[in-house]
Amino acid sequence: MQEITLHQTLPLVFRDEPIQPSEVWRTEVTFCRGNYYLIEATSGAGKSSLCSFLYGWRGDYLGNICFDGQDIRKLSAGAWSTIRRSSLSFLFQEMRLFDELTAWENVKLKNDLTKYKEEKELRHYFELLGIEDRQNTPARILSLGQQQRVAAIRSLCQPFDFLLLDEPISHLDEENASLLASLYKAEAEQQGAGIITTSVGKHLPLSYANVLHL
Repeated sequence: MQEITLHQTLPLVFRDEPIQPSEVWRTEVTFCRGNYYLIEATSGAGKSSLCSFLYGWRGDYLGNICFDGQDIRKLSAGAWSTIRRSSLSFLFQEMRLFDELTAWENVKLKNDLTKYKEEKELRHYFELLGIEDRQNTPARILSLGQQQRVAAIRSLCQPFDFLLLDEPISHLDEENASLLASLYKAEAEQQGAGIITTSVGKHLPLSYANVLHL
């Protein structure tokens, strides 16, 4: 996948509301593979909705969203499965870890499906992000910051053309945010991938091609 394009897209819930200034909604926006994009928003502006639209989990929007010119509403279930396995990786704002599985098991479960990363590399990620001593801890016991780092590692366990990050550092301090940014940057460069990240305040420290206000 080389491009993601929004054509006059707007969440249905905003349809009857007064038009607010936006550089994403009700306009033409193209995200190109290989570039990094920051989408800044206030709470309730629809940033998580946008990520869900791009990932194909929700379709309650006006306008069109296209992958390389193809309307995603016309994609089959099989096509979506392939896209989520090889073209799109998504770090959810709420992490969506399996509470009863350990930190390591949450990551390994994803990597067992993709066979993408070597165990040694994944262990290194845990060490780099300062959670190597939490690998055998159930996810439900981890702090939110620890959970966020585990979910971040899991998001790297697959190939992708675009990486969707919904508030990826909301529970991290500046040092861990920088470490995570370096991991994402290295992986994106290796794959020639693009990154689309959202923020309602502090943002992932990357060199963004565009900063868009939702």
